[in-house]
Amino acid sequence: MAAGQPVGGGVDAGRGGLDELMLAMDVVDTLRHEEAALQREISREEREDVLMERLRGLYAAQGIPVTDDALRAGIAALREKRFAYRRRGSSFGRAMARAWITRGRIGAVVGVLVALLVGWQALGVWQARQAQEAEIAARAEIEEVLPERLANLRAAALAQAETPDARAAVEALATRAERAVAAQDADSARTALAELEALRETLARSYVLRIVNDPDVPTGVFRIPDVNERARNYYLVVEAIDPSGRVLTLPILNEETNTREEVSVFGVRVPERTFEAVRRDKEDDGILQANRLGEKPAGALETDWLMPVEGGIITRW
Repeated sequence: MAAGQPVGGGVDAGRGGLDELMLAMDVVDTLRHEEAALQREISREEREDVLMERLRGLYAAQGIPVTDDALRAGIAALREKRFAYRRRGSSFGRAMARAWITRGRIGAVVGVLVALLVGWQALGVWQARQAQEAEIAARAEIEEVLPERLANLRAAALAQAETPDARAAVEALATRAERAVAAQDADSARTALAELEALRETLARSYVLRIVNDPDVPTGVFRIPDVNERARNYYLVVEAIDPSGRVLTLPILNEETNTREEVSVFGVRVPERTFEAVRRDKEDDGILQANRLGEKPAGALETDWLMPVEGGIITRW
């Protein structure tokens, strides 16, 4: 036996078996496409003959010699799904395998979810703490802060009040604030205390209402009421001067708009005779000899009028 020759044709036989296997697999792959095109048109028996004929043509066109046995083997393998892929293992095992492969993305998603959960819990804790602190502050205000402020304001206002009507006004506002505190109505208590503070400031002020004698500001004006066009309302324009000579800004209720405004010059409604007397005084020599319309002393709420007035006030003309 010559050296180097395979014993019993082992290598060639192995190669032949592998070639036949590869050919059968190629036939199966080709058949999948061909059969899909024919399965809706012909029966199984007819399709097998047609497939055989078509396969012979395909392989002949490629110069590949294929026996009918090889073609039949390929067709049989297709029918038996011999070369079809089948999933191995349980669905749980496959799911765990996919989870392990994608563990990076899953870890990132889980991390974000954990961060959101922790943030949500932290927000809930912060909101609860804020609500608790607000409740404690509100309780302290109604039980301690507002009663103490009321006591101080009441004492200060009564110390300023010099007339019976002033003291009565202080007590009325203080009583209103006390009732609001007892009812734990903080908003109403604050409103009453703000009014009491404003009253105290009014009582502390003293000033003279001086009739304006300025070329840029009218000394007096008149209005024709809408309800009676034949009537006239007369006003003398005044400013409040404190003991140091400073012009004050006062909260004035405008009778035409029923709104309170902070102004330094305003008009007081007077009878026509008062208006004419002041006009004649000014026309005499250009100087007002009697320029004091009224005085508001410290400790009092009302103005002591030095000339007849009718009580209404305007802030614009």
